[in-house]
Amino acid sequence: MKMISVVGARPQFVKLAPIALAAQTAGVEHVIVHTGQHYDPMLSDVFFEDLGIPAPDVHLGVGSGSHGVQTGSMLSSLDAVFEEHRPNWVLVYGDTNSTIAAALSAVKMHIPVAHLEAGLRSFNRRMPEEHNRVLTDHAADLCLAPTQVAMEHLAHEGLAERSLLVGDVMTDVLLRVRDELSDQPSVLLDELGLAAGGFYLATIHRAENTDDPARLAQIVQGLSVLDKPVVLLAHPRIVAKAAEHGITMSAGSLISRPPLAYPDLIAAVLASSGVVTDSGGLQKEAFLLRVPCTTVRSETEWVETVELGWNVLANSSAEIAAAVTRERPSDTDAAPYGDGHAAARVVQVLIDRAE
Repeated sequence: MKMISVVGARPQFVKLAPIALAAQTAGVEHVIVHTGQHYDPMLSDVFFEDLGIPAPDVHLGVGSGSHGVQTGSMLSSLDAVFEEHRPNWVLVYGDTNSTIAAALSAVKMHIPVAHLEAGLRSFNRRMPEEHNRVLTDHAADLCLAPTQVAMEHLAHEGLAERSLLVGDVMTDVLLRVRDELSDQPSVLLDELGLAAGGFYLATIHRAENTDDPARLAQIVQGLSVLDKPVVLLAHPRIVAKAAEHGITMSAGSLISRPPLAYPDLIAAVLASSGVVTDSGGLQKEAFLLRVPCTTVRSETEWVETVELGWNVLANSSAEIAAAVTRERPSDTDAAPYGDGHAAARVVQVLIDRAE
């Protein structure tokens, strides 16, 4: 059996790691295509190195650009890649432009498409990610859902017959990395002179939070007045937008630094007293590590984190402050995101259903 994985952004590299290992273990021929959607080494290359992912077989190098330009560039390149390799499956991940481009290219070439992390919904059609995930689910031949809630969304949209609950592959890699850290202290403690539990960790990158100068200024202001230091792992998007709008990202409690490698990120989350983010992946990672999370959005796809009390949605400066300083949630042994063996299930399903 031959499969192609198409990835291009940080969360997809994390999801790819356990899939690549499971494919290797099962003896599956696995071609990895990197679109180049994320091209900063700290958001791309370092994940392949730190998570033990084989180097990409194909690198499209599309770089940045508008949604149309980026997606179009991927489409024009992927057709040739799929024609050359003619796999049994194209596996697409999550909700980025790389996801929708690969799905469109493959289905038009009559190559079966499996969508990993299918069925997630924010119900916010202003989000480009929402369009990407919905369109990909409806184009895919197989929808691989991470949660029961995702399965219900797919059933509601008439996709039940081609949907399967496999669990969340990000849980696989996070639990492995957590165990490998074995109480290793975060690099942030020595670098910034911080104490474990004495700081918050933040990431902000979504367009709705960075493109509007007033919105970005409000978020930065909210973080800068919190009661503990806030380490902002500054994605290239927020760095560029803050510079464009003349917004300072190191003031008051706020300390800005470049993104961390994935193991260092997990160590930093574990050392923090809370996470502030608009990242879907980091919301879930914080929950799995039992670290309180505040999500700077009006909705979340990972509703289980909110229902269990480990995540709070906040938008204004006052809401962010109230959420971040809330009491620690009640402990829970709930495991809505699976048992850490999702990747093996995914690969076995593709083997069983290969044409």
